[in-house]
Amino acid sequence: MSAARTLAPIVAGLWGLCLLAAPAIAEDAPAAPATSAPDPRTEAEAAVMAAQKAAIAGPHEIALRDQAVLQMPPKFAYIPAEESRRLLKAMGNQPGENLLGMIVPDSGGEEASEGEEANWIVVMEYVDSGHIKEDDAKEWNADELLKSLREGTEQGNEERRKLGMGELQVLRWIEPPTYAADTHRLVWSAATKDKSEPGDAPRGVNYNTYALGREGYVSLNLVTDYETIEKEKAVARQLLAALQFKEGRRYADFTESTDRIAEYGLAALVGGLAAKKLGLLAVIAAFALKFAKVIGVAAIAALGIGAKFFGRKKKDDGAS
Repeated sequence: MSAARTLAPIVAGLWGLCLLAAPAIAEDAPAAPATSAPDPRTEAEAAVMAAQKAAIAGPHEIALRDQAVLQMPPKFAYIPAEESRRLLKAMGNQPGENLLGMIVPDSGGEEASEGEEANWIVVMEYVDSGHIKEDDAKEWNADELLKSLREGTEQGNEERRKLGMGELQVLRWIEPPTYAADTHRLVWSAATKDKSEPGDAPRGVNYNTYALGREGYVSLNLVTDYETIEKEKAVARQLLAALQFKEGRRYADFTESTDRIAEYGLAALVGGLAAKKLGLLAVIAAFALKFAKVIGVAAIAALGIGAKFFGRKKKDDGAS
């Protein structure tokens, strides 16, 4: 295992998440029962430190269960599923069994100059949905999909109210849904806002990418700032291109006579299903980006973590 050396702004962002975020990624896991929980700051510190210890720096091959492989490039770092789950829980989330881990920026030991600091994370999941038919991508209409996404988001606002979260509004496409039939890749992103916030309030963005396989799909959800999404689209696309399903698990390996077919089509990954968690990670990102400098940096100083998120470690053969 090689050492990741991500800069302090990422820690600041993570601390912003831990201290300020609302619940998210909760659609596939029930809320935890009320118990005498440990002090949130203590657990947040432990979660960050565990992620630091377990992080793997690129270039490195990351096994995504028995389904796929991510050839992680340099300047990226992988936080394994167990440590990612703990970190997300410290942020107020209840991640489900689909979680594969997170990717964060890695500086390679070099300090970033002002204006070049990367403030993003990529949350990876594998969903055993069954084989998703791609036929609806041939005829879908971006305007109709946006309408479906808005309607689904309005329905999801009822649940957000129960969780004490702000209601969301879908504004427009940042990138309309595009599907590449030759590689079985789906990409889309929508701008959202909290209805109670003014139009110029800091906002986070989910940039959604999917790779379809024989039995399900891998999603890579880039969470970043609305102001930097155009620049950081390349991050998500680079990671998506670096992901390949294993032989026998590829989309083309589907056998109709024996394989299970998903109960929904490709459009559901843009419409109804997507609306269940659309904006939840984006809301978290907005919290982090807005408050990281105020709270996150102070927390780092108090913990004595220093200028780097990840410290140097000896090499290890473990991959995930």
